[in-house]
Amino acid sequence: MKLHLPLATLFLSIGCATAQAADVAPTAQCQTASEADIQALFVRWNDSLKTGDPQKVVANYAPVSVLLPTVSNKVRLSAEEKADYFTAFLANQPQGRIDSRSILLGCNSAVDAGLYTFTYGTSGKTVQARYSYSYGWDGAQWLITSHHSSAMPEG
Repeated sequence: MKLHLPLATLFLSIGCATAQAADVAPTAQCQTASEADIQALFVRWNDSLKTGDPQKVVANYAPVSVLLPTVSNKVRLSAEEKADYFTAFLANQPQGRIDSRSILLGCNSAVDAGLYTFTYGTSGKTVQARYSYSYGWDGAQWLITSHHSSAMPEG
């Protein structure tokens, strides 16, 4: 999916600013990713949900990162706060599916934004949501620097 230039510029600006503000070590070289690389990061995150272990989910996030979760009003900044959120969320046995996405690639940063649906294994209930992940390269791997997810207002 193509984004209009002003929107693409905004997302890249957010992604770059987030990666710089987060605790992602600057690298001497510009690390770029392919769209497939960034798509695989959602698969990695979603697979970590399947483990039922909040620490494995939190391992996808940079040490300094922001989580604005779907089913909580509390902003989660620390690893402990994120683990607290995922402990409750994982009790529902959630599995995500990307419905539509736009990926923007930059130097040591990337943004993946779109729509996804979660299905809860415990109840079969589904929740449709908007999402955005920004990623930063820490010198060894891509980590989430910000993750926003909000239930669809008309859903």
